[in-house]
Amino acid sequence: MKRREFLQAAAAGIAALPVACGGGTKPSEPTSGAAQARSRDMLVKNPDHPQPSTLDRLPLEWHQGRARLLQERAGAKGADLLWLTDPRNIQYFTGLFSTSTERPMSAFIPVKELKVHFYYPGLDRDIIDTWWHDESEYYFDYKHAEGAFPNRGVVKIGPPVNITRWKLEAMKKRGYGNKTIAVDRPLTVTGLAEYKNILPSARFIEIADLCMDMRMVKTPEEIALTQRAMNYGALGHAFARDYLLQHGTDATDWEIQCATERYVGDLIMADVKRDGRPHTAVGCGAEVMVRAGVGTAYPHPNQFHHNKIKRGDAIQIIAIGLVGGYNGEQYRACHIEPVPDLGRRMWEVHTESCLIQARQSKAGRRCQDVALAVHEYQVKNGMAKYIYHRPAHGQGIEGHQPPYIALGDETVLVEGMMFSNEPGLYSPEDGFGYNHGDNVLVTKEKGIQMGSAPLTKEWCFIKL
Repeated sequence: MKRREFLQAAAAGIAALPVACGGGTKPSEPTSGAAQARSRDMLVKNPDHPQPSTLDRLPLEWHQGRARLLQERAGAKGADLLWLTDPRNIQYFTGLFSTSTERPMSAFIPVKELKVHFYYPGLDRDIIDTWWHDESEYYFDYKHAEGAFPNRGVVKIGPPVNITRWKLEAMKKRGYGNKTIAVDRPLTVTGLAEYKNILPSARFIEIADLCMDMRMVKTPEEIALTQRAMNYGALGHAFARDYLLQHGTDATDWEIQCATERYVGDLIMADVKRDGRPHTAVGCGAEVMVRAGVGTAYPHPNQFHHNKIKRGDAIQIIAIGLVGGYNGEQYRACHIEPVPDLGRRMWEVHTESCLIQARQSKAGRRCQDVALAVHEYQVKNGMAKYIYHRPAHGQGIEGHQPPYIALGDETVLVEGMMFSNEPGLYSPEDGFGYNHGDNVLVTKEKGIQMGSAPLTKEWCFIKL
């Protein structure tokens, strides 16, 4: 089959899925030629996996429930008003998905009533107007000149408005000039001095930790949405593996990446209800990266990957689905036969390290104890020189978040936390490295790897 025929077959063939995606349609698979390798049939059917969500995004009521809980916790610290500026906190506590640029946006939430007031750039006014809010205000754009609103027919120039002062004065207008205002970012000496200069009678406290503590422990709704996203990523891995088997050394890693990203994106959008207007299909999409050869030997390579597939090369495939802002990392460290002896040994130790991390990631354990078990195993098996980083980071809507599976992190694991799963090993000298990735859900008894792409030699050692 030609590449175009492969993609057409993948778009047309419908088959029963070994992993549910939670959406309304059945994604497709390759149906002819070498694509009949049926990598999809090799996907793991893990009974421990949570049931995937059928929602395309968390409902507004869920976000309002989280806002109420934050009101309670901040109120216990004496707060009268919540001032959110972190885009992830705004998304989490209000449900508003917005594009973050240099243009400042804030959300004010009174502690004693369930309302939100947005202070935002004018280009987002239609997004705000169609979402939950009360008496919000906007400036024209950054940098804003006092009173200049071309969209209202007022065009003039002037010195830029201090947006922070504008927002603080808005708080004063709303009666919070002498109240306690809780901010979701660290209070620096300079920042606090600026605030006190504008609102000298107000008190300012930090709630960044409160916000992060809530976001670190996922609710059942978040877990279900993450599982749905992980299932799409697994299907992407099956597609990429079949594409590699089909086209072999005729393909490049870039070609596999582009074809797979289109495939996963099409799968997701076939399931997501949308009308092209705001607030539907938010936080949805696909992120795929494939790199072959020496680029696998570096944790964070900085070069563009456009490499011809070659026998004897390591190849890392990353396929991530995103639904409603939620996703989990899903990487598979593969090697195209022949696999060198050192590579085989590194892969085996790395793969077992991933399993050790998952088994150790149960509620009540400390992050550093999990990291200790992983690194001790790696060192005991002669891999010290190939270790470059901690085993994992916390996984959230922003990707990396606290806590960390690291030797210096004393955080105690709690049910509902999620982590990446990537105790990678790398040998730049030999030109290969291995870094599986998964999303580990902390439970009472163990950590559950939510990915369905296998961590086996049968899957990862590929013979062309």
